[in-house]
Amino acid sequence: MRIIALIVVWALLLSACSNEVDYSPKPRGYFRIYYPEKVYRQYNEGCPYSFQYPVYADIIADPKAVNKSCWINLNFKQFNGILHLSYQPVTSKKIFNELVEDAHTFAFKHTIKATSIDEGYINYPDRNVYGLYYTIDGNAASSIQFFLTDSTKHYLRGALYFSNEPRLDSIQPVLDFVKQDVDMMIKSFRWK
Repeated sequence: MRIIALIVVWALLLSACSNEVDYSPKPRGYFRIYYPEKVYRQYNEGCPYSFQYPVYADIIADPKAVNKSCWINLNFKQFNGILHLSYQPVTSKKIFNELVEDAHTFAFKHTIKATSIDEGYINYPDRNVYGLYYTIDGNAASSIQFFLTDSTKHYLRGALYFSNEPRLDSIQPVLDFVKQDVDMMIKSFRWK
């Protein structure tokens, strides 16, 4: 009986050693992201501006904006992101300066988590569209912020947020994809 038990144990040990299985830990995986085709449509509602936006984004009124009909959100539901757009009429030079300073302050509040914040000028004199574009790198809550103005009557501020933990390495591919849509929105932007 001992001989049979010894043979069985010996056979199990040999079979366990011959099976080469890699038991090393696997890296953390992320969901596969499917990017839709870039197709745009025109936003031309009752606001004093118009622009092109992607068909896979929904425009909804900002629920937090009370009595501000032209505060809208572009909801990128597939990517769990929202581009907040807030419009303000410019009634004086003082108001205009305050709005520009607010945009600068909001962008630079991300300095704590950002590795860099770059400013780029937006200048389309043929359409009277001017502004600043903030690219915020690092694990900040918002990676893109901007404002557009005609310097006399209109001001629009935009900020892109994702409803995920801000880890740049995991959202970078989606950020690059959505950034193209934000760039298209700015390039096609017109005041009415």
